[in-house]
Amino acid sequence: METVSRVAIVGSFVVVAMLLRYLFIAVSTWWVCYRWRRTQLAQSKIQPAWPKTTDEAREAKYSLLTMVIFGLVAVSVFNPWVRPYTQLMAAPLDYGWGYLLLSFLATLVVHDTYFYWMHRLVHHKKLFRHVHKVHHLSTNPTPLAALAFHPYEALFEAVIIYVLVFTFPLHGYTIAAFLFFMFAYNVYGHMGWEIVPKRVRNGWVGKWFNTSTHHNAHHQYFHGNYGLYFLWWDRWMGTLRQEQKPAKPATVKADKALV
Repeated sequence: METVSRVAIVGSFVVVAMLLRYLFIAVSTWWVCYRWRRTQLAQSKIQPAWPKTTDEAREAKYSLLTMVIFGLVAVSVFNPWVRPYTQLMAAPLDYGWGYLLLSFLATLVVHDTYFYWMHRLVHHKKLFRHVHKVHHLSTNPTPLAALAFHPYEALFEAVIIYVLVFTFPLHGYTIAAFLFFMFAYNVYGHMGWEIVPKRVRNGWVGKWFNTSTHHNAHHQYFHGNYGLYFLWWDRWMGTLRQEQKPAKPATVKADKALV
């Protein structure tokens, strides 16, 4: 009974931590860009139109639901019954500083690969309506949409934790850093604003790293730019969509590009 109570406390802590992270990064970014400094920053907005208040409310609602689901997934892994079977490290420097840094970079590479193929899968016409459509209701996304997933998609997204902790040795610090970076990058991708200068995007960075402009084009057109951090899978698989303005309003439909 004591173990069950401890697991419940851990689960509650994870959900509260995610809520604070959402408030600190997503909501504060939204407030600055869409309320406080809206006029002054308008020139950096990717799409000239402004999202409706109802869209922002939907994004926040589904993000809150996703946080609860992510919390349950965390409890399913980081508990006394499952944790001994994972490859979680007892001490952060069991393999030295070099491995600690490389393991963090490895989480990004593995996650980007998983995300690309999972993302293409949920765009399939047989899954899109039931799994991914909720996220694509945000054709002009805001930072609040960073976690705005249907519960089914939230589970798909959370599977990466199982992939990581059962694949190679990781410390809890590395997992925490990965989750923080993943969320911050996801908020950037859904900002609706571009903060990276165009000359940088047109250089080496723009060739290999996903930008807010790239991901915004995905929300506008519903296909192409499936990656999360990097563009190499999109380049290798021929799904890269270059920066461009929307020719017409997007419609929420399934992508037939996945073969």
